[in-house]
Amino acid sequence: MLMANSSPPKGSQRETFFEFTSMGTQIRVAAIDSETGIEVIIIAPASASQLHMQRVAKAKLDRRLAKETGN
Repeated sequence: MLMANSSPPKGSQRETFFEFTSMGTQIRVAAIDSETGIEVIIIAPASASQLHMQRVAKAKLDRRLAKETGN
């Protein structure tokens, strides 16, 4: 399991934490919002780059946060 985090934009305290778990030929990526604790999961091929997996998981988390806050 590998943990990573994404620095918040300037002026924001919000961070995104990423958890990578290998599952054979796939990687389970959890993106967790530090402010709300909301978590989303994606499954990606192990051949995908870490940066690509983070971008996809972050985009899914952003959509979920927008839905939760009504934005």
